[in-house]
Amino acid sequence: MKKQIPERKDVKPSDCWNLEKLYKNDEEWEKGLAEFNSLVKEAPSYKNTLAVSAENLEKCLTYLNRLGILEEKIGYYAQLKQSEDGSDSKNQERFSRFMTAAANAETETSFITPEITSIPDAVMSEFLEDEKIKPFSIFLEKLLRFKPHILSDSEEKLLALQTEAKQTAKKAFSALTDVDMDFGFVETREGEKPLSQSTFSTFLIDPDRETRKKAYEKFYSMYDSHKNTLASLYSGSIHFDVYGARVRKYKSCRSASLFPDKVPETVYDSLVKSVRENLGKLHSYYRFRKEALKLDKLRLYDVYVPLISEIKVKHTYREAVEKVIASLEILGEEYTSTLKNGLLNGWVDRYENKGKRSGAFSAGSFKGDPYILINYKEDVLRDVFTLAHEGGHSMHSWYSARNNPFQHYSYTIFEAEVASTFNEQLLAAYMLGNTDDSRMKAYLLSKQIDDIIATIFRQTMFAEFEHKTHEMAEKGIPLTTDSLRNEYKKLLTDYFGPDMEFETNSDLEGLRIPHFYRAFYVYKYATGLSAAIALSERVLKGGEKEKNDYLSFLKSGGSRYPLESLKLAGVDMESKEPVNAALGKFAVMLEGLKEIKTF
Repeated sequence: MKKQIPERKDVKPSDCWNLEKLYKNDEEWEKGLAEFNSLVKEAPSYKNTLAVSAENLEKCLTYLNRLGILEEKIGYYAQLKQSEDGSDSKNQERFSRFMTAAANAETETSFITPEITSIPDAVMSEFLEDEKIKPFSIFLEKLLRFKPHILSDSEEKLLALQTEAKQTAKKAFSALTDVDMDFGFVETREGEKPLSQSTFSTFLIDPDRETRKKAYEKFYSMYDSHKNTLASLYSGSIHFDVYGARVRKYKSCRSASLFPDKVPETVYDSLVKSVRENLGKLHSYYRFRKEALKLDKLRLYDVYVPLISEIKVKHTYREAVEKVIASLEILGEEYTSTLKNGLLNGWVDRYENKGKRSGAFSAGSFKGDPYILINYKEDVLRDVFTLAHEGGHSMHSWYSARNNPFQHYSYTIFEAEVASTFNEQLLAAYMLGNTDDSRMKAYLLSKQIDDIIATIFRQTMFAEFEHKTHEMAEKGIPLTTDSLRNEYKKLLTDYFGPDMEFETNSDLEGLRIPHFYRAFYVYKYATGLSAAIALSERVLKGGEKEKNDYLSFLKSGGSRYPLESLKLAGVDMESKEPVNAALGKFAVMLEGLKEIKTF
């Protein structure tokens, strides 16, 4: 009998997250929202006072903390309720009301940053020596780095008015590709199935090659019919990036994007250089894949179908928790007992229900628990890894909130992916070390290989494309459909190597990646996994010092810049070593996979 997806009201409370650390019920949240709206009204009283004295500045910064903590509480509650059941009109309305309140708060407090950065350097130096300001020194030093790039009040207002217009290209891209494009259906052995943005990846892992081929050709034929519009949208997004960087006096779009994290452009270039030097390892993998699939020619629609089908094993949710915790024992009692208690008692919204958001995420806040949303399935081994991944994010948030004041606790995305993929590395090592089943070993090795390809090789290829296209615009080279496709085709050829046969429209992939509308972001996935692999190897082979170094990284929160906090953990992302080591491990795992006679 087909299992029905339950309504939210029918899910056992023990399988749901407990949001009482935020608010006990909706009525309590209403009081929080009212308090927040009332507190926002206090903002104008600080205007034109911040340069007068350290005491005035301290009062304003303390006010910002109160406002920020309260905004985070009401925001997370509203977001999490919407995520657990987006079909509930009350949840929709609550989240909408929060967004309105948050936008109003942003408007009312918008004067604070320009006013702080306009304080004369000599005066600010005196303020920073004052004991009242010391707790905010890191926050202020980070803020003051932006001083050369902050404009006058009137200019900042003009830029702020462009916020909505700046989203036009991204919104139009989403509307075109997610709504307007009708990809139709694909005939499969099980009958016709709908083809869409979300189902395309499912077709690419179908064991039937003819099904993969039909889906690929049909999907890209639709992109081909809209290629000029897509090229114009991406070009428009790039030119807005160029405009923004020049207005704020950055030397390039890339430097503007890397500036907030204090990441030198050499880190970006070093990543690309290291990956390119290791492309032979990737080409070797594609040669092996062609042989394993017994193909005369390897096509792009052949690179995602699993070499090892999903292993038929079952883990109840509790068994998954036990396995994850066992794999993380090297991190010590505090880490494992805290995580285990959280995973079993209120942090996690475990199973699918009608209206629940798909996928998984961790939402850590300063006052509440670091909540996790997943859609756990007992017979999907990848879901055990998802639990480890999100648990890594949650423990990062847990340590950050307990070791830093609010103004310094929030870590960057550059660091976030390290803590999550680090846990996946430990889980994979644990499972490989505790099985004699050749298919299980092949599956685990294949999964890790696929993860490195998707996260290091592929994201670096994307990063190269972003850099090349922005450089073209900055140099005045026209961004046309043909010029964009030509640049992407060169990268496809370089990365996939001589064993790949491309279709005539394969280079249209460069016009369908949503991440490109948030420029210079994808490289963080590659650096994050590289750092995680290096750190997991360091901890597994090390002792108490290596473990404590890693925990110090988790505890640092936002008190340091990302590269500094990772150095604290024991990895230097300004060197080529972490990326080279990760790709060296890729080669070792590939050889291990080749030796297992399961193909």
